[in-house]
Amino acid sequence: MSDNEDTVRKRLYWHSRRGMWELDLLLVPFLEDCYDALSPEDQVRYRELIAAEDQDLFTWLMRREWPEDEDLRRIVQMIVEHAEALDRRRHQTL
Repeated sequence: MSDNEDTVRKRLYWHSRRGMWELDLLLVPFLEDCYDALSPEDQVRYRELIAAEDQDLFTWLMRREWPEDEDLRRIVQMIVEHAEALDRRRHQTL
């Protein structure tokens, strides 16, 4: 990873840590596990998503509403699906 990529990754990590436990549990693992494998377009969408207000993120990621923007909705669905897959894996190992 180049210095620039490392700087970008650290910035993304800190922007993904929202200070709201529920959001941190969804965003940080997604960043760590999935971000690098996203297409460049989806990486841009993720960066746009984490620029949203915490209350919007919470509403979307708790599946109370979906973003009106289809691109943001796509990333939200990916994050939710990743969290559900992690949860299933945790329950299988118990």
